[in-house]
Amino acid sequence: MDRLEDRLDVITIGRASVDLYGQQIGSRLEDVSSFAKSVGGCPANVAIGAARLGLKSAWLGRVGDEPFGRFIAEQMAREGASTEGIITDRDRLTALAILAVEDDKHFPLIFYREDCADMALTEGDISEDFIARASAVLVTGTHFSRPSTAAAQKIAMQFARRHGGKVIFDIDYRPNLWGLAGHGAGDERYVPSNVVSSRMRDVLPHCDLIVGTEEEILIGSGETDLDAALRAIRSLSSAVIVLKRGPMGCVVFDGDIPERIEDGIVGQGFPIEVYNTLGAGDAFLSGFLRGWLRGEALETCATWANACGAFAVSRLLCSPEIPSFSELQYFLAHGSQEKALRKDQALNHIHWATTGRRRDYPELMALAIDHRTQLEELADNVGADRERISAFKLLAVEAAARVADGRDGFGMLIDDKYGREALFAASRHANFWIGRPVELPGSRPLKFEFSEDVGSRLIEWPVDHCIKCLCFFHPDDPEELRGAQRAKLKALHDAARRLGRELLIEIIAGKSGAVGDETVPEVLEALYAVGIKPDLWKLEPQAGARAWQRIDEVIERHDPYCRGVVLLGLDAPTEELEAAFAATAGSRTVKGFAVGRTIFAGAAEKWLAGEMGDEEAVTEMAGRFAGLVSAWGER
Repeated sequence: MDRLEDRLDVITIGRASVDLYGQQIGSRLEDVSSFAKSVGGCPANVAIGAARLGLKSAWLGRVGDEPFGRFIAEQMAREGASTEGIITDRDRLTALAILAVEDDKHFPLIFYREDCADMALTEGDISEDFIARASAVLVTGTHFSRPSTAAAQKIAMQFARRHGGKVIFDIDYRPNLWGLAGHGAGDERYVPSNVVSSRMRDVLPHCDLIVGTEEEILIGSGETDLDAALRAIRSLSSAVIVLKRGPMGCVVFDGDIPERIEDGIVGQGFPIEVYNTLGAGDAFLSGFLRGWLRGEALETCATWANACGAFAVSRLLCSPEIPSFSELQYFLAHGSQEKALRKDQALNHIHWATTGRRRDYPELMALAIDHRTQLEELADNVGADRERISAFKLLAVEAAARVADGRDGFGMLIDDKYGREALFAASRHANFWIGRPVELPGSRPLKFEFSEDVGSRLIEWPVDHCIKCLCFFHPDDPEELRGAQRAKLKALHDAARRLGRELLIEIIAGKSGAVGDETVPEVLEALYAVGIKPDLWKLEPQAGARAWQRIDEVIERHDPYCRGVVLLGLDAPTEELEAAFAATAGSRTVKGFAVGRTIFAGAAEKWLAGEMGDEEAVTEMAGRFAGLVSAWGER
């Protein structure tokens, strides 16, 4: 008998592609100059959406043996969907879909699916043991367009029913994937075809849930009138039928089709601005399944489906826009003042915190080597060429990697100015957290290094590199200075969110005035008040437990999704840092440390002066870093 933890709620079967969405809105596809990448394809999207909404899901299909295929598999894993059903096809490429948003009604779409991996699925790819572990399987229309993929889906349906599972059919009709429209007609939604209708009708009697738009209900039945189409489907199947009606939401039929379609079961509607309709149906189905597979009333299922569809249609991409269950529940409880949900800051923050972050770091111990001016001064003092700083930073990466030894929870802060090679080296350590500074060292008011147009810099960074920004901020600073600091940090925060980068804000108050139990909490309150919600805070050691208690209270009140706090070290002696670590023992938000000069200063001076070799420098830094790691563990 299967263990409970091995059970799946749903296995989705069929298309998976890499979607490339034009980022210039209101532009022809011919004129688009940059694209956002995500997982696409109806069943792949639903597997991700179901996982986000709390179901145990898996996508079953093929991907190419190349970076795009690996991206799909890795993204499924990041989303919490099982990757057990993913098969690597060494002879075919992963499918692509390329799209632009010309306006709210026109979405030119090109499918690159010639002999693609997902359409090579065969009966032999379907494991009965795997299907038996799921409460339901989802089959999709496109995979009934070819004999081999149709056979694969049909055997999966047989296995599901044999083991008491339910069969869900998303009609998912794309005429040009059936050869009924040209390559340039990817956005065409309806072309009548007796061949397509005949194959769809063969599937309907074996289903427990049938989902489609008005056009898909027509093609599934072979009728030309919607009422007749619903009745034709009902004559073939006792399944729950879900009719998607775009801005009008949906109507659900469980039993006889009423005289008036509107007399079916309906859920709450959510009128919103249409931004991009592609992917809305997949978000809709994810929401419906979250209710249906957990035994909710059909009206509730419809409401959740409508809400999830509203999120997707108001945002640009497909799977990345599907909400988490926390986000969905917040929206149902509080609604939104925005017709364009992508402009709702509260929802966007929950969406980012629950779906956007790529990795979780319950604990973080980082070696900070992002120092520029301090190392320049050291080099100048010993008469060393500043260019040697870059080589020293490579040694620091080696020292940190030696201590981490492949374990999670370790990382580094490294700069762009002298740390380019060190960044490359750190990125080769798959488990490393990497943060990069953007501030001009020592600037007060805050300025950005290299360019004030920080967004143009961030777009070049790897997506998993965290932005770090140091800001000198004290509650007793003049209001003009505090206002300038808040505005600068808010601009950085907004750029980070728009570009999908995590943000660490480092606050140093102690260099600008006295620090008491309320000093740093007051700074955090001032920044939260203008909507700044970083993923991490980096804070100086506090005087005692009361200060940390107040910091906990402020963070938890304003942002329960915050990853927490890491301690900075300045150039404090090891003994002082160990005491500072111990003072955080009762804190709920302090998650680790990011310390630099305490670890590297002595080695840097001797190495730059030529008094210490590479291995000796690495050994010394590794020893100091390991000592702090040990002290952190004993706090």
